[in-house]
Amino acid sequence: MDLMATISQAAVKQDLYDAVNGDWQATAEIPADHASTGGFMDLVDGIEKTLMHDFDAMVAGKTTPNDPQLAEFIKFYQLTKDFEKRDQDGAKPLRPYLKQIDSLTDLADLQQRMPDWIYDGLPLPFSLDVDADMKNTKVNALFAQAPNTILPDKTYYDEGNQQGPKLLAVYGQMMLQLLQLAGESAAQAQQIVDDTLKFDRLIVPWVKSAEEAADYSKMYNPRPFKEFVNNSRYLDLAAITYSVINGNPELVILPEPAYFDHFNDVVNPDNFTMMKNWMKAKLVQRLSGYLSDEMRTVGTTYSRTLSGQAQPRSQAKSAYYLAAGAFDQVVGLYYGHKYFGETAKADVHHMVEKMIAVYKRRLQANTWLSADTRAKAIVKLDNLGIQVGYPDKLEAVYTKYKTLPAADGGNVLSNVLCFGRIARQDMFAKWGQATDRTRWEMSADTVNAYYHPFMNIIVFPAAILQAPFYSLDQSSSANYGGIGAVIAHEISHAFDNNGALFDEFGNLHNWWTDDDSAHFKELAKAMIAEFDGLDFAGAKVNGTLTVSENIADAGGLSCAEEAAKGEADVDLAAFFTNWAMVWRMKATKQYMQLLLSIDVHAPAKLRANVQPKNLDDFYATFDIQPTDPMYLAPDKRVKIW
Repeated sequence: MDLMATISQAAVKQDLYDAVNGDWQATAEIPADHASTGGFMDLVDGIEKTLMHDFDAMVAGKTTPNDPQLAEFIKFYQLTKDFEKRDQDGAKPLRPYLKQIDSLTDLADLQQRMPDWIYDGLPLPFSLDVDADMKNTKVNALFAQAPNTILPDKTYYDEGNQQGPKLLAVYGQMMLQLLQLAGESAAQAQQIVDDTLKFDRLIVPWVKSAEEAADYSKMYNPRPFKEFVNNSRYLDLAAITYSVINGNPELVILPEPAYFDHFNDVVNPDNFTMMKNWMKAKLVQRLSGYLSDEMRTVGTTYSRTLSGQAQPRSQAKSAYYLAAGAFDQVVGLYYGHKYFGETAKADVHHMVEKMIAVYKRRLQANTWLSADTRAKAIVKLDNLGIQVGYPDKLEAVYTKYKTLPAADGGNVLSNVLCFGRIARQDMFAKWGQATDRTRWEMSADTVNAYYHPFMNIIVFPAAILQAPFYSLDQSSSANYGGIGAVIAHEISHAFDNNGALFDEFGNLHNWWTDDDSAHFKELAKAMIAEFDGLDFAGAKVNGTLTVSENIADAGGLSCAEEAAKGEADVDLAAFFTNWAMVWRMKATKQYMQLLLSIDVHAPAKLRANVQPKNLDDFYATFDIQPTDPMYLAPDKRVKIW
């Protein structure tokens, strides 16, 4: 593939992203059921089409599922596809749960029922879950979480934020319609909406903004269990915990400590009726997608307004995503085995090892770290776990998923709640047990990759390991500009402002000297400054919110470039061109502005354009001069890893 055939050096000097993607950007159309289109989304759409074709053939009996778990998925997929039955049932499957909320008399009554509600994942003013203890990641600890706010970030509630009131109005109208479809009168629906908005406001002051939540070090707020249970004057938090945890926790970790410090201000007898109505609204919204087609489409009104998506998904697509979401790892394993395979898995695993070796050489040659910190960084790199393609085996919990067909009284909602209960019981059973470093948190059919700081592992699902990221038809330089940079990006997360807080075992533990830590923070500030305030989509980039991903992009691109230069067929123009190509994205203005508020990644176009400016070879490759728009003075170029 001749990536340079369609771009000119003069165009790159003006804007790398536009030079590579301009023609595509001018003609690309955002599908009506999308908020964006482009590199990542094209792969998502392709996988969606492939898997829907395969699974529809199984539903039709043209092919047969090749394992028991896939057979259970296909049974469930048949239910999600049967919109005639879903429309006949309407809100009937939901009503018993609404009646449960209606019948609540007081907080003591809620407490008696709470274990069942926790297992069913139904709306409550707090939630419990189990994950690795951030200071001892070999063991699973108990976490207590605050509920989500209606608006996507607390900054939307700020006085002067013009989007907040508009979005709450859309939410209110959607909920009025949904609640009436669920069987509430118009007057009842209005009261429920009014109370929901009031209760939501009680939560807002005590939860973090996206920027605050992006700092991992502030997630770890362990509280002695005896202290935690005293956070509520009106609920017996100890009894509630013991009902789902088999044992006596010594501590609970609170990512949102302020919420629990003010728990009595939110959850108290005076607010009980208001909270009941908030629970009803949350329940109806959360479960609307599992009911009739009308409730499904109405229930997406608010999210579509947020993102600028013109239309809801078709029935066919929504049925597929609903079923695949419940059986995500089952679907992922099917995709990985059929469309990726062991040979590709081994090949990419080797490529990851090669990138780690490059990174190791760079760490060994690092000039700003002290010898002690450098040695510990290399130990962390040597202990980095690698997961490529798909898991070696399916998690045992999926063997417990048994779809109850319509003929036996099953429906979409009853099955979803049953699967969720099984999954949550499995999660709570892991409290106090050893963590599983081999566990995948993304299915193999997901177009993404991640670094898990608590486990010190990098994960590359099969779905992202295809063109334009990776292909045997592309030059090695193009592949390094695509998947090579993605691999090195994830490695870099081990050493970004968040990842650097964790040691080789994933424990939150400072392994830096004071001087090295101070120097690193100054470099991070330079990265914040490089992006902070950049204009995009009528708003501005938050450099603090996006700093960890920008550090990872910078390290990833720099490391991948070094690897590309080590190949006999090096072509840096192809390297930078493919880097820009993988970030092509056309999105609605609403979606771009939403991402600027809540996403820890910088906008795709800026990721494509800003990072190459930090690399000296970019200037030589395209003869970029100080008078060119893509030029950045040497003293402004940020180099960390």
